[in-house]
Amino acid sequence: MYIYKALTPLQALSFDLDDTLYDNAPVIAAAEQAMLSALAAHAPQSSQTDSDFWWQHRLKLAKVEPELRHDIGRWRLLGIEAGLLELGIARAEAKKVAQQGYDAFLDARTRISLSAEVKALLAALARQYRLIAITNGNACINKMGLGDLFEFSLQAGPDGKMKPYPDMFNVAAERLKLAPSQILHIGDSHRADVMGALAAGCQTAWLDHHQQVVNILPHIRLTDVRQLGALITA
Repeated sequence: MYIYKALTPLQALSFDLDDTLYDNAPVIAAAEQAMLSALAAHAPQSSQTDSDFWWQHRLKLAKVEPELRHDIGRWRLLGIEAGLLELGIARAEAKKVAQQGYDAFLDARTRISLSAEVKALLAALARQYRLIAITNGNACINKMGLGDLFEFSLQAGPDGKMKPYPDMFNVAAERLKLAPSQILHIGDSHRADVMGALAAGCQTAWLDHHQQVVNILPHIRLTDVRQLGALITA
C-alpha cells in the first residue's frame, strides 16, 4: 500500500465491483458465450456471428445516441436487437429474441464467486464501516452473497451517469446522509474511480493492477484489495 494523502475520518467504504473484488474477464467471456448460444438457439440466422458483430452494432447506436453508454444493460439489449434486424429478422421477433439473448447474458454475467479471503475482508470491514457498491456494470451484490454486508448498490443507468460523472457518488452521499469526504471509494479504474471520486469530494483508494504512471494521485494506492485490512482497527 502506498499512502499519498492522509485519510481523514471515514464512515463508509464504496466499492467498485468488476476487477476490484474479482477478475471480471472470465465472467464477461462466459456471459458473451451464453448470449451467443441463446441467440443461435432462437435465431439460427445469428449462428455465424461473434461478439464483435454485436459490439459493432452497439458502437453504431452510441454514435446516434451517446447517452446509451451510461446504461450498459439497455445499450447491449438494443444492440442485439439492431443486429437481429440487420440479419433480416422482423422487428417484433427481433425484440423477443434480443430479450432472450440479453437474459442469457445477464444470468451468466451475474454468476460471480468471490474468494474466501475477499469475503472475510468485507465481513471484517463491515463491522467498522458502512459498505456500499458503485458500479458502471450490472453485477448484483445479492447474487454474489454480499447483500447482508452492503447497504446498497448503485448502477450506472438506473442511478445516474456512469463514473467518472459525479451522479452516483452524489446519490451515495445523499442516501448515506454523509459528506462525500466521509466516504472512501475503492476501484481499479484511475479515470472512473479515482478521478470520478475525487471530483465528487470523496477520498479514494486505487487498486492499480498495472503499476501505471499518473498525474492525479489517489489518497492511497493498493496492489491487492486485501491491503484494505489496514483500515481495520482493533
